[in-house]
Amino acid sequence: MTTPIVTLQNPKDISLGEIEAELNNIWLSQSPNGQNGKSSSIATRAATFSMVVYEPEEFQQLLGSLGFYDGPIDGIHGPKTRHAIEEAQKAYKLRVTGRVDPETLDKLREQFQKQPDERQKIPNTNARGFSISDAIAAQNPCRIITLCPTLEEDTGVTAQVSAYCPIQKQNSDKLVCCEYITLRGTKKGLDRVGDLVKSLMVPDLPKFVWWKATPNPEQELFKRLSRASNCIIVDSSYFSDPEAELLKMQALIEKEVYIADLNWHRLSAWQELTAAAFDPPERRQSLNAIDEITIDYEKGNAAQAFMFLGWMASRLNWEPIAFSEEGGPYDIQRILFKGEGDREIKGELAAIPTADTGEIPGDMVGLRLNSQDPNANCCTILCSETTGCMRMEAGGSAQSCRTEQVTPLNDQKAESLMAQQLQRWGRDMLYEESLSVAAQVLKLR
Repeated sequence: MTTPIVTLQNPKDISLGEIEAELNNIWLSQSPNGQNGKSSSIATRAATFSMVVYEPEEFQQLLGSLGFYDGPIDGIHGPKTRHAIEEAQKAYKLRVTGRVDPETLDKLREQFQKQPDERQKIPNTNARGFSISDAIAAQNPCRIITLCPTLEEDTGVTAQVSAYCPIQKQNSDKLVCCEYITLRGTKKGLDRVGDLVKSLMVPDLPKFVWWKATPNPEQELFKRLSRASNCIIVDSSYFSDPEAELLKMQALIEKEVYIADLNWHRLSAWQELTAAAFDPPERRQSLNAIDEITIDYEKGNAAQAFMFLGWMASRLNWEPIAFSEEGGPYDIQRILFKGEGDREIKGELAAIPTADTGEIPGDMVGLRLNSQDPNANCCTILCSETTGCMRMEAGGSAQSCRTEQVTPLNDQKAESLMAQQLQRWGRDMLYEESLSVAAQVLKLR
């Protein structure tokens, strides 16, 4: 069910110094003695949490200006955005991945600069920063501050303010509303107003930062928001260099920055089925006999594969001791672990080319756990319902394996996972322990 939204006031351009005054005017106009005093509904500000949303790199703006994309500028890597990226990569003779890697972004920026001034007008920028997903609106945020980096010449940062309210419940005369502040400017300009952004986060309420771009711990604005928030939320499925970015996430956690990765939650079905496979008493004793783990994932982003590998290793006390890259059509990566009693455990990550990638880049598609001990009852194969188990079942021993099909979460989109994340309080120690081991593996590369 969607959450209907009404607007109390259309967005209005104002100077930064007038933001709080303009918000006060909105609430004053909705009070019983204000200009809308005769209204049957009274609007009040929610007292839940405030959230800063940093919009992603300007790739959708660039794609739109160059004629490849005509959808909303929302930073969501949906099918329409992926198709536009692929078309641009074909046009500029780049490797076709459907993802904005550094080479693709550099080429888009280069081509944008070659456009005549009248062609450099970015489509749909007026809509950018004014959409709030139903899933997040349903959590009744107190204040959302959206930061929108622009491509234009740095002439300062502008602000627009409005209020949005879910329709009140039946038999209620109150609207519980969210203040919505959108700041636009160049990256350098947004860096300059970092202290202002911090001051706009409502004191004494939980503070979240949804960093929808590739995180940059060296960026001044990122550093300020990291210090000011209770939680920095990212989505590693869209990292341009997942291996390097996971190491950055680990470094932040070591500095006591609370990180939440929406992509981590997409692994829950795989984790639950893996654990369930060893619940029966006759299999439980064989869990420690596992000495082979193979993970297949959609080619293009290895974040899920490394996080799942880190989860398994952290649960079974495997210590990573060696890493090698075999390459080939599956970009094979091999990891050697040392377990209890100096047992060797061999890990393999394989990037599987798929004709039609799913909504989430880098989804896990297969898992195989096995032992070289012929008496161990631990062979387990898990496969995505969309890809099957052909590679995992190769080798002739599949008949003796327990095989399960993994059904993903009903909705793996970032907005829905974000709504769930906003209901979680406190650090996710399981994620942090898993990421720590994944980082140890990556440091061996």
